[in-house]
Amino acid sequence: MARQRKARPHKDNRWVEGEEVSVGPGNCWLCGRTLGARVEWHHPLPKSRGGRETVPVHPICHRAMHANFTNRELADIAARGEKPSDDPRLGRYLSWIEGKPPDFHAPTRAAR
Repeated sequence: MARQRKARPHKDNRWVEGEEVSVGPGNCWLCGRTLGARVEWHHPLPKSRGGRETVPVHPICHRAMHANFTNRELADIAARGEKPSDDPRLGRYLSWIEGKPPDFHAPTRAAR
């Protein structure tokens, strides 16, 4: 059986394409705001499509991505070298969340 590396970070470090990268207090991959006490890890290329890399995001940003995109759409966005924040479906969300504190939480709904 092949040995696998953990997809989740261990303490302050995470693996990105075979290199150990230090992840300290930083910014959310989606909205760019400072990260708060709770951080979730998102696969830009979904695990179901072979993704291994993870990026730090706010829980609310993580929910917003998955509420607005299917894994197939996220894979297509990653294949084009873009981020979900470039898509107009998240424009309204990103404008709304911009001034909120790092640990802000609210229910997430899909865009209509």
